[in-house]
Amino acid sequence: MNEFNKKYSLPKNKIRVLLLECIHENGLKYFHENDYTNVEYIKGSLDKKELIEKIRDAHILGIRSRTNITRDILNYAKKLIAIGCYSIGTNQVDLQAAKLSGIPVFNAPFSNTRSVAELVISECVFLMRRIPEKNEAAHKGLWLKESRHSFEVRGKNIGIVGYGHIGSQVSILAESMGMNVYYYDIEKKLALGNAKSVESLDDLLRISDIVTLHVPETELTRNMISTAELKKMKQGSYIINASRGSVVVLEDLAKEIKSKHLAGAAIDVFPSEPATNDEYFLSVLQNLPNVILTPHIGGSTSEAQANIALEVSEKLVKYSNVGTTIGATNFVELALPSNVDKQRFLHIHENKPGILNDINKIFSSRKINIGSQYLQTDSHIGYVIVDIDRKIYIKEIAAELKAIPGTIKTRVLL
Repeated sequence: MNEFNKKYSLPKNKIRVLLLECIHENGLKYFHENDYTNVEYIKGSLDKKELIEKIRDAHILGIRSRTNITRDILNYAKKLIAIGCYSIGTNQVDLQAAKLSGIPVFNAPFSNTRSVAELVISECVFLMRRIPEKNEAAHKGLWLKESRHSFEVRGKNIGIVGYGHIGSQVSILAESMGMNVYYYDIEKKLALGNAKSVESLDDLLRISDIVTLHVPETELTRNMISTAELKKMKQGSYIINASRGSVVVLEDLAKEIKSKHLAGAAIDVFPSEPATNDEYFLSVLQNLPNVILTPHIGGSTSEAQANIALEVSEKLVKYSNVGTTIGATNFVELALPSNVDKQRFLHIHENKPGILNDINKIFSSRKINIGSQYLQTDSHIGYVIVDIDRKIYIKEIAAELKAIPGTIKTRVLL
């Protein structure tokens, strides 16, 4: 590659990858296996000042849940082409600001499915056997050997709110243990096994011995379970939340447990969570009987973290190498073939009239035949990929593409 081509298409060993928060070694290994050797791996999270300093020169950023990428931080990330959230959610990133900066954000929405489902099923057993109380008593020297208020899960009704990847896995495991599975979802979902769909959330709450929540954080789900919903649940029933901390109003839940309307709960996610393990955790549910509180560990298994690291790194490398945006949470999605023996130009721009025409003029004015072209748009941005024969006016074309009014970001792949 000659010198001016280097300026417009970075070789892999010049692409700076910044991985924070002790991402599983699978992620680091995948970058190295694909010739990305300029990787900085940091075990902890960074404070805002350190993050700004590090992100200035980064082309690819990998984070978990403790690093918040806000609009003002993105203003310092002029070289950044992609962000990988090594997690299920992407709440830690200002997705709209990233999109308008031409930065797709990738995550791993399904890699911890089994881990969360197993935790939920184990909590069903623990709650119905009142294990939290008996465990605490045994640690204090008390011997609570009794069958009163202890039940098998077999034959009980489990109500699943949100029948997506995790909810459906819970469904399979619950049925294998002899539970009657009911579910409610705002979208039509195919039932697995003998699971039965119900018409409304209220219907689900009324028939369930255990309710487990598996919904995303949206305006519809924020505070969706409060006093009104809890009172519709069976006397002596249980609730489990391993979805999002904003879904259940914990103060209302505490009241229903104290009044003995509910027999217990298991909560893995909270409206406000400590940023580090050194911070003190406080919840209104602490010291309540038959309540399991876990520190957002639904997906925190070695297997889940290994799968997440591999999935996100694969998406980041594929975007860097080819331009494919499949799996991006904030970006138009394009599946692209490899650009073998072709010169590929990537152009991200504001979605306004005339830009595609301007792009095509740059090539037609030089009588360059476009081998293939791909375009996808949404209401805010457009993403165009143009493939031509290699080594034709690379420097001039790249400069002219960048100069088109409305351009957000351009890249050249050799």
